[in-house]
Amino acid sequence: MSLPTPTLHTARLRLRPFDDTDADDLFALHSDAEVLRYWDSPPWTEPARAERFLAVCRQLAEEGTGARLVVEHASDGAFLGWCTLNRWNPDFRSASLGYCFGKAAWGHGYATEAARALLEWAYATLDLNRVQAEADTRNAASARVLEKLGFVREGTLREDCVVNGDVSDSWVYGLLRGEWQTPSEPTSAP
Repeated sequence: MSLPTPTLHTARLRLRPFDDTDADDLFALHSDAEVLRYWDSPPWTEPARAERFLAVCRQLAEEGTGARLVVEHASDGAFLGWCTLNRWNPDFRSASLGYCFGKAAWGHGYATEAARALLEWAYATLDLNRVQAEADTRNAASARVLEKLGFVREGTLREDCVVNGDVSDSWVYGLLRGEWQTPSEPTSAP
């Protein structure tokens, strides 16, 4: 079953499917050690990693297990980062949320705005009951994004991964359908 990757619009952002022209921006994002300081894999050093990432985006859509979207400024199309809904399981009515944004996008509310648009689409389209997300316990900014969206911290995965050689804990967050609040400013999918 394929999952059509949507194009979504908010007041400031456009979320759209990845295409091959995004490889350079994607490589720049994922090769930045500061951006990936809480990531569970090291920064990219080979541009071919971007091509593999784009292939996974296509595979997610083809297999019907997720949607990964570029997040860009609505006004000028500038690449800000990406947002994903993956591990979609229609039987369990569940999925996972993730995102990654460049430093220039930090502190402007873009991650919250983009994730809200994706969640709005997902709850309306995929009949979800639960969305899960994880954040490194040292990543207070990501935790704030999730909490602004209504996610509830459900627990800690102790020594869950190794980040830059350091063993790290992760917080697990959940957002249930009954807790989801539709935003006051609707998004649209053309």
